[in-house]
Amino acid sequence: MSGVSAVKCKPEDSRKGREDDTEGDPLTTEVKPSLEELVEVLHAAPRSCRHGDEVWPNLYLGDMFMSHDKYGLWMLGISHVLNASHGKLCCKGSDDFYGTTVKYYGVPANDLPTFDLSPFFYPAADFIGQALISGGRVLVHCAVGVSRSATLVLAYLMIHHHLSLTSAIQCVQQKRWIFPNRGFLRLLMTLERNLKSQD
Repeated sequence: MSGVSAVKCKPEDSRKGREDDTEGDPLTTEVKPSLEELVEVLHAAPRSCRHGDEVWPNLYLGDMFMSHDKYGLWMLGISHVLNASHGKLCCKGSDDFYGTTVKYYGVPANDLPTFDLSPFFYPAADFIGQALISGGRVLVHCAVGVSRSATLVLAYLMIHHHLSLTSAIQCVQQKRWIFPNRGFLRLLMTLERNLKSQD
């Protein structure tokens, strides 16, 4: 499929220096960045102009163009689609659109700092996780593939792979430019605190 990068972000790359879960673990002792520091990290990354990128093994992050290209998705072997802009005029996604060969999950999110995307963090992460465990390939998309869908991919990496928010951002940035809005970043910061309190 043209316009798609298929470079893999390997899970072990994001766990460098993590021998075990002792108190000396750098991920447990790191200072959590502020919202402004996270925005600076996002601004510093090179801009991507592709319609989709493989940001984790068998996990693609893309835009509405990629989501509408059913032949291209078939060529990539996409078995699951998570639409973070479900019900919006620009995104056609539905069970009917993809047919019986693709499992579909729609999240009716608005790309606004006031929209509470957090109720979808765990259901979306579980949808992605179960798809990947079963040997599937997943496309997570919204209209542009940088805010709503990127936020759900970051939440998945934090929930299922225990990455810090900063590590998850840096991992995805290796493959694609992303820019969750400030409201979504705050929600991810809260998710990180909640995950940390469960350790």
